[in-house]
Amino acid sequence: MEEAKWGRRIRAFRKLKGYTQEGLAKELNISISVLGEVERGNRSPDEELIERIVSTLKITKEDLMSD
Repeated sequence: MEEAKWGRRIRAFRKLKGYTQEGLAKELNISISVLGEVERGNRSPDEELIERIVSTLKITKEDLMSD
């Protein structure tokens, strides 16, 4: 999946679940700038980060991958 698509989906679910970038970054133990880069499609999330994101947002990987 292309980075921009990951980012758009992560941002959409973050907002849907009521997280700010700062709040989600803190929960994931990453910097706001890293999360921002992922959401903008400038950085591809590794498998570990994807697992932490879906766990924190209480969604599935399939949720992130579906259109």
